[in-house]
Amino acid sequence: MSKYQKYAEYKDSGVAWLGEIPSSWDLVPIKYIAILNPKKSGLGLQTKLGKCSFIPMDKLKLNSIVLDEMRNIGEVFEGYTYFENNDVLMAKVTPCFENKNIAIAKELVNGIGFGSSEIYVLRSNHLSNNRFLYYRLQETTFMDIATAAMTGAGGLKRVPADIINSYSIAKPDIQEQIQIAAFLDHETAKIDSLIEKQQSLIALLKEKRQAVISHAVTKGLNPNAPMKDSGVEWLGEVPEHWDVSKLKWKTFTTSGSTPSTSKYSLYYEDGDIPWIRTTDLNNGILEETPISITKRAVAETACSVLPKKSILIAMYGGAGSIGKHALLEFESTINQAVCGILPNSNFHPEFLHRFYEFYRPFWMIEAAGTRKDPNIGQDQVKESKVVIPAAEEQKAISNYIIEMQNNFDSLTSKAESAIALMQERRTALISAAVTGKIDVRDWQAPAQTEPNLECSA
Repeated sequence: MSKYQKYAEYKDSGVAWLGEIPSSWDLVPIKYIAILNPKKSGLGLQTKLGKCSFIPMDKLKLNSIVLDEMRNIGEVFEGYTYFENNDVLMAKVTPCFENKNIAIAKELVNGIGFGSSEIYVLRSNHLSNNRFLYYRLQETTFMDIATAAMTGAGGLKRVPADIINSYSIAKPDIQEQIQIAAFLDHETAKIDSLIEKQQSLIALLKEKRQAVISHAVTKGLNPNAPMKDSGVEWLGEVPEHWDVSKLKWKTFTTSGSTPSTSKYSLYYEDGDIPWIRTTDLNNGILEETPISITKRAVAETACSVLPKKSILIAMYGGAGSIGKHALLEFESTINQAVCGILPNSNFHPEFLHRFYEFYRPFWMIEAAGTRKDPNIGQDQVKESKVVIPAAEEQKAISNYIIEMQNNFDSLTSKAESAIALMQERRTALISAAVTGKIDVRDWQAPAQTEPNLECSA
């Protein structure tokens, strides 16, 4: 913030978390400058017969509202939160509040909207600018105090209305509020653009990583290798010297069970044998699991112990879980929703693991239509086709993928660090501007570069 000047004079706000504020600013509770949750009683009968925009909680994000739903006002008048164009909308429930899901309503159908009851609405009065208020509600100390004051349990914690109404802020005059908001609009837009570019880079790296894996485990590393038709439509051509086989002809699979929790003291308490669920699969190298069972549980249930280097595949749970996978790095048992592919000399474990990373989307095709919540079973895993290069080639492919993944992970980590730094700067800049730590009254938006309208000869 060193490049921005401070105000010439400050005064003690009398509020510990605010400290000194510019001498010309006033200290006021939010309830004096905005109405929290305006009453809908002013909507006339004719209005109630019309249409409005409808906003579920998941469509309210930071500076973003998705307006793709329209409802009859009469249908949503009771039980939903009412707002109008230019109102500030802010999530009040965890974790949406902490994620700063806050935006200004605009372009609503008939200028009216209804939405989730977990949304607070703040309507600025003549003393406040709605855009300044939008930024003021993102300030770090307010966020921390409101979060600490949440009531309720677990995922249903909410910020109490009186915390917002009674929270004291330092308020400049309306013209200065407009100037601060314009400054923050410009500066945060630049930061947001840089963040978006880094996020796009991360998405491209993820796509590239997957493309590298897919090509390596189905085409090999030699671009000049003679190819042959694999006889499998989704696989296409593979190197001529590779074998293509059903998995069941080359190795064995198994599954497990869930020891009854009604015998917790016998089956779980002080257990020292790891036990894995689909939740524990990490689509990578699995080196630990949070739950263990006892030797008695293994003896009295179908929980046989799998060796290290087994490949684990999730069989249940729909699109979010089916095909989740892991390469096991310790002896462990599994539950009935996990298929274990046992290691043997036909496969380099890392190669087979990467092959099933490539294969994951195809499990859902096989699961589709099996039931309301589609699953796969061990038979589908056994019947699935796999490619089998020579042992040394499998190892070379695995090493290549590991090397490339390390490169992608390094680039992704740098992009994520850049995003974190930019988000910190955005937060700090907003906090400094709306609390008067920097003076932007003389700030002017840079002149737009005029486009070159001359035609080339």
